[in-house]
Amino acid sequence: METIKKYLRVDRREIHFLKFIFEGYDGMATVTTIDPDLGIVLLSISPGCEGDVEMVLLDLQKDILIE
Repeated sequence: METIKKYLRVDRREIHFLKFIFEGYDGMATVTTIDPDLGIVLLSISPGCEGDVEMVLLDLQKDILIE
């Protein structure tokens, strides 16, 4: 199985926070900054972790802008 790629736009000041959160969930997903000025990041999701990642993103949307 391949990783699932998901592009997101977040407040550029929150990119480090998003990376920090997903680093805490070892192996679930990695965050790569694509364009730091626009706040575009790539989320590479491990197979089988899609539901968990969606739950984390929904919870994070309460505090930061995620599109």
